[in-house]
Amino acid sequence: MFWLLKAETISRTQVIMSTFVTIKTDKKNEEYINRGFEIMKSVEMSLSSYNKDAKVTELNKNLHVALDEYLYEALALSKEYYEKSDGYFDVTVGSIIKDLYRFGEDERVATPYELNDAKVDFNALKFNEEEAFIVQGMKVDLGGMGKGFGVDKVAEHFRALHVDDAIISASGDIRCLSTCKVEVQNPFDEESILLSFETLQNDMGISTSGNYNRYVITKENNHLINPKAKKSQMLFASITLIGTMKSSSLDAYATAASVMPLHVAYKFLNSIGVGYIIVRSDKEIVVSKDITRYIKNLSNFSKEKP
Repeated sequence: MFWLLKAETISRTQVIMSTFVTIKTDKKNEEYINRGFEIMKSVEMSLSSYNKDAKVTELNKNLHVALDEYLYEALALSKEYYEKSDGYFDVTVGSIIKDLYRFGEDERVATPYELNDAKVDFNALKFNEEEAFIVQGMKVDLGGMGKGFGVDKVAEHFRALHVDDAIISASGDIRCLSTCKVEVQNPFDEESILLSFETLQNDMGISTSGNYNRYVITKENNHLINPKAKKSQMLFASITLIGTMKSSSLDAYATAASVMPLHVAYKFLNSIGVGYIIVRSDKEIVVSKDITRYIKNLSNFSKEKP
């Protein structure tokens, strides 16, 4: 996903949370960018299951961790997303992502027996404001909402400084504090752009979830795990959500919808107050009926199906 801002801007990029984090703002606000990166790094030290010194890594290793403010908030939000999505957003799929497929580490293909036996149960994750506990065999992975959460925290930093001409991006999660133009990658051709659009109002988030950028050997072994079926999803190539809700919410709901059955996903997305652009695995593009409430100048760069 790509984004464009007005002229006379400055852009900085760092690798944080295992992805490229970019902050763009008006040149006069350049001094605030470094603090934005510091905030994102603090989020990583709370939420990452890959950074060996992070809080979630400690939870997965020791089955218990003392919570900081970020991790408590992220777990509380994850519980909200779990309930709102009828269990399709479940951070305990970490037992599959971390232990079986080992995405981002010593990757392998999980066997059907291993997947069936995996411990996935959000209700077995216990936490309060001070500490969290999991049971043996469980792993927590906040990758389905963590980057959006980090984007939210950086956006809060800029809002507190009364900066409204900024864009924060972490992989598929973008927050435009002013209006902006966004280009969406073609999930079937990573060198080309599928769609572009402009946001209609200030402070909108855009989140894209897809099965094309993290998988083992083939896309049938992608990182979008249906927690109920305990296997990767293949119905949707990408789902882009646009709305005014928190970026963590957009991130989580794009993740959840990506692993739902087709009719369930459409019903869910139509109920939560977002615009959506869906590219199905059969290359059909589906756009929400109310998309003009969120964006304008929607352009398809491909005359045929992607």
